[in-house]
Amino acid sequence: MNIFGIGLPEMAVIFTIALLVFGPKKLPEIGRSFGKALRGFQDASRDFESEFTREAKQLEAAVASKKPEPEKLAAVKENTPDS
Repeated sequence: MNIFGIGLPEMAVIFTIALLVFGPKKLPEIGRSFGKALRGFQDASRDFESEFTREAKQLEAAVASKKPEPEKLAAVKENTPDS
């Protein structure tokens, strides 16, 4: 198991230090708070990604609808004076 580049032995050491620093009564509350913060970050990241994807699709659709047709492009070239 490898989370954020931290293996199981490192996680055990961090958990032990946290247990010594905060005590057994405070540790579940801290874990819950950390979990809520992580979930909030994931939700915000997912929302940002979906918003970005939606805007990119709208931009692609706008560009595709503005693309001139080949016949119109040829007509414009014929009517343009050469410099």
